[in-house]
Amino acid sequence: MNRVALDFGFLQIYWYSICIVVGMICGMYLVYSEAKKKHISENVMTNLIFSTVVLAIIGARLYYVAFRWDYYSNNLMEILEIWNGGLAIHGAILLGGLSLILYTRKHKLDTLVILDICSVGLIIGQAIGRWGNFFNQEAYGSEVSLEFLKSIFMPGFIIDGMHINGTYYHPTFLYESIWCLIGFIVLFIIRRKRYIKTGQIFGVYCMWYSLGRFFIEGMRQDSLMLGSLKAAQIVSIAMFLVGLFFFVRRFKSSRFEHLYNTDSSISTTINN
Repeated sequence: MNRVALDFGFLQIYWYSICIVVGMICGMYLVYSEAKKKHISENVMTNLIFSTVVLAIIGARLYYVAFRWDYYSNNLMEILEIWNGGLAIHGAILLGGLSLILYTRKHKLDTLVILDICSVGLIIGQAIGRWGNFFNQEAYGSEVSLEFLKSIFMPGFIIDGMHINGTYYHPTFLYESIWCLIGFIVLFIIRRKRYIKTGQIFGVYCMWYSLGRFFIEGMRQDSLMLGSLKAAQIVSIAMFLVGLFFFVRRFKSSRFEHLYNTDSSISTTINN
């Protein structure tokens, strides 16, 4: 499979990069659209998204490199070659999320509302971005037979892409992409519910993504390891518990308090 989408001789553009960028654009469009409904100024969101995205990319790369340090310590220049793959979503969520929290507190925004707004854009970005792994022929699962892939009605081009060094593998990138796409639909629907409360959309995102990632990660062959345990599964358990906390904690308040679908949940300083 050719990983290069466009080759200008002096410059090569990889399918991996295109998938990541397309996912980011789609996600940012949804974030901007929802923020506009919440009367949050475009300048505020632009600054927030810029700082969060930059740090998320750095976090995704550093997270991956840290777990592969035995290799990158001897190949330092390759740390910058993110077009070859090696962006860990959990690293992006951790550092990008920290950036978002610090920014919202500094500018007196409601952090939970912003997390809710960003969750829907993030999960659709993940669904699209996972296709970059397909073109890089990475993030695949255990060995399977050709007959198995045909039996689950896998498209021919995916079967061909999962034929690596003479062996067929589970297209776990696809499983996760579909899981995130379904999650996007779920989040999009519950976001419209009248009595959904601030923080609960983010909570559902954490639980939904982590649940799927935990089981899909169990199938993968290239997992980042923490001793004998898969790091992504450990982080998934932690994220699920965080999501559960944010979802349940609002049940203690009145039915009409902390509603997401009301302007009262937004700070009065957001248009500054």
